[in-house]
Amino acid sequence: MSVIATLTRRAVRSGGSRRTVRAKLTLLYGGLFLISGATLLAITYVLVRYSILWDPPRDSNATFVEQPDTTAPLPPQDAAPSSVSPEGPRVIDLDEASEQARKALASQRSALMQQFLSNSVIALALMSLLSIALGWIVAGRILRPLRTITAAARDISATSLHRRLALEGPGDELKDLGDTFDALLVRLDRSFQAQRQFVANASHELRTPLARQRTIGQVALSDPEASVESLRQAHERILAAGAQQERLLEALLTLTRSHAGIEARQPFDLARLTEEVVDAQSAGARQRAVTLRSSVTEAVATGHRPLAERLVVNLVDNALKHNAPGGEVEVSARTVDGRAVLTVANTGPVVPPEKVDTLFQPFQRLGGTRTGRRSDGLGLGLSIVQAIAVAHDATIATVPRPEGGLSITVSFPVVPVATGDPKAAVPRHGRATAGTR
Repeated sequence: MSVIATLTRRAVRSGGSRRTVRAKLTLLYGGLFLISGATLLAITYVLVRYSILWDPPRDSNATFVEQPDTTAPLPPQDAAPSSVSPEGPRVIDLDEASEQARKALASQRSALMQQFLSNSVIALALMSLLSIALGWIVAGRILRPLRTITAAARDISATSLHRRLALEGPGDELKDLGDTFDALLVRLDRSFQAQRQFVANASHELRTPLARQRTIGQVALSDPEASVESLRQAHERILAAGAQQERLLEALLTLTRSHAGIEARQPFDLARLTEEVVDAQSAGARQRAVTLRSSVTEAVATGHRPLAERLVVNLVDNALKHNAPGGEVEVSARTVDGRAVLTVANTGPVVPPEKVDTLFQPFQRLGGTRTGRRSDGLGLGLSIVQAIAVAHDATIATVPRPEGGLSITVSFPVVPVATGDPKAAVPRHGRATAGTR
């Protein structure tokens, strides 16, 4: 009983008033062993009992004749004759002897089976206690990785996501669980780092126009000979800095809405939307001396049209900004294998392939002409594109062009037959809009 008491105390200490998994596994092991042992004992008892239940054959006409002892010495010749005549052969009934032997055998068999049953029950009880103790030990060894994972999960916080479990052992389910937990920590660590970097970059981007506004205002106020014209110019510069803040805040809000996902999806004509964006960007293309071409055919997508419009605007605007005078931007919208596909390709500086992923991170800019600090660039254009594409379950393929520039392809999901409206998409013809021909 001391073993059971010890196990009970340990179970209460480890799990409190609730039953732990270790205790449940121990009870399961003990219960299975007890049931198996009891079943084996019952089968053995039945086999032993009926194996010794053998009755000798009976012959009702059989008799047993007891002959006199011929080896006894004869009386001397001079002895007086006995008054009692010697007995002749004694006849014994075999049925009576067999019945007596059968009673003795039954009594012996009953005592033997009783002793066998008692010893078996005692052995079963002892082995059950031993199985419970062994089950407690085995369950503890099996659940040891889970305790390691639980302890690590309690200790790990947002500031210590770099820690890993690094479980060792065979590649079983618990090892897979530990590896999965480590992979989750890796993703969380990257996410928290990206979030902290995003907050730091956003704070810097918001602080810059604020500092510019304060500096302009202080300079204007500190000028004792300030005129109406100089104050007007200072005020216009402050308004320009405020407009930059508004664009940044609008971009951040768009990025947030894109990450939130889309609740209701509606079909829209991607070809018509692309033409509208190209028409709106034509004046900017002429100012930058960049040729803007579009080639659109029937392309129906589903999702949120205003967000999809922002995606197209950002791609075309990014292609125009990071280009060179005399460069080209080609925009196409078409249907490939039932999917609406948008492609924006532009000339410009050469982009290293290993730096492509960096372009889609918020406020991340490459060096050189492409990512110089310009008044019309916020560093959020492609980040918003990626967020909107993810919200639409679309895929983005970015390929650096050997001669310079990028080719970005966005593939929208297949429109369900019940959702798509073929009449909403009208075939378009390619055209070109340029500042220089």
